[in-house]
Amino acid sequence: MRDRVRNAIFWRSGSQIVAQLIAWTSTFLVIRMLDPADYGLFAMATIVIVFLSLLEGYGFASSLIQRERITKLEIRQVFGMLILLNVALGAIQFAVAPLAAAYFREPEVTNLLRVQVLLFLTTPFIALPFALLSRELEYRKQALASLAGSICGAITALVLAWNGFGVWTLVYAPIVMFTVRAILMTYAARSLVWPSFSFKGTGALVGFGGAMTVTQFFWFLQSQSDVFIGGRAFDAYSLGLYTTALFLVQILVAKFVPPLNDVAFSAYSRMHREGSAIAPAFAGAVRMIMIIALPFYLGLAITAEPLVTAVLGEQWLEIIPLVQLLALAMPFMTLQILFAPATNAQGRPWIDLRVHIAGALIMGCAFLIGVNYGIEGMARMWLIAFPLLTAVTMALSMPVIGIRLGELLGAILPGLAASLAMAALVMALDMALPPLSPFARLATLGFAGMACYALLLLIFARPMVTELWGFIVKREPVLT
Repeated sequence: MRDRVRNAIFWRSGSQIVAQLIAWTSTFLVIRMLDPADYGLFAMATIVIVFLSLLEGYGFASSLIQRERITKLEIRQVFGMLILLNVALGAIQFAVAPLAAAYFREPEVTNLLRVQVLLFLTTPFIALPFALLSRELEYRKQALASLAGSICGAITALVLAWNGFGVWTLVYAPIVMFTVRAILMTYAARSLVWPSFSFKGTGALVGFGGAMTVTQFFWFLQSQSDVFIGGRAFDAYSLGLYTTALFLVQILVAKFVPPLNDVAFSAYSRMHREGSAIAPAFAGAVRMIMIIALPFYLGLAITAEPLVTAVLGEQWLEIIPLVQLLALAMPFMTLQILFAPATNAQGRPWIDLRVHIAGALIMGCAFLIGVNYGIEGMARMWLIAFPLLTAVTMALSMPVIGIRLGELLGAILPGLAASLAMAALVMALDMALPPLSPFARLATLGFAGMACYALLLLIFARPMVTELWGFIVKREPVLT
């Protein structure tokens, strides 16, 4: 089991790193060529897509992962559900596009949304093979499909941005990426079955998937309330600054942690079916992820000025204070999203539902206050609201997982202490440096921070480093 999980993490997260490196290279080059207003318009359209995507059926497909046994009929029924749902959602998006444009006072949003209907047509051919392959912890084929999609999407984005397509670059590139991924995923899983539109006997599938869909609705309210509120109050330029800063700080939590959570959900589900305790594996997952996340976020806050100047260009200098604020909130977000796979895997999706209801209330109220103080006020609300939401998540989830507060803090503390010490040393170095170019300053601080953090871990947390290294080379498990 440990080898299968290790291999799953290698392919699911390791390939994600390669895919994201390709995507980032493309994304940062595209950001330098586009205007903040382009990203503001895209964010306005995206909020509608994200809302409708709550019903696209990933929850129903995920029910195939959680169940002990599945039949060919159930696979056909899930495929039928996915097709019906996504065709309907595409039609709804096409119809409501003018209403969204009117709300945001941006007519161009109508055209953006109508073209992006194509995204829904790829979903059935990604969600079903994803579930079937994940059930067997088979992530190599998924990884290759994602990598190919990322390469095609990156090439499309660069070509379109270079040729002056503006905001349409952000529309067409994902369509190409998901289309390629859908074709390759379907081929890899051999999941092109004849769909069944008779849903008799699917109560358990619909029940689990429905609970996850309701949960995702409140996740939408939690995660998109800032754009929904800010999109109405700010112009496209200001909103583009805010969303780009958020994109930059959420690179790790949005791109790398979800693949690990996918593997964790599959592993936890299997452990639950076998009657094994989940708490030790959960603590190991927290330890492994936070040892990477904490120095990343603190380093990002410290190096925000040279990073933005060197990588994004001078037209983005206004996001520097936003990046500094938001980066400090991201450790709480990273920890908070690690709980859901452990509770869902035990057939308790209602725990995650309660968490997201709390999140919708906390984040929504926070942004209603923050919007009165501009985009920097919105960023400050993250520092207040997300620690509170993380505390609520811990209180609801820890009893179900079976982990005590001391055990959780013990998993976090070594990485936190080393990260804080690293941050203090890098800040002192930054103040002592002579004037340097943004690239030279960023490289100096970055290399110094990594060396300092590695040395601190080896001196004060060698067992944790040994555990992580042992997992990588197949000696000891982190997730067992």
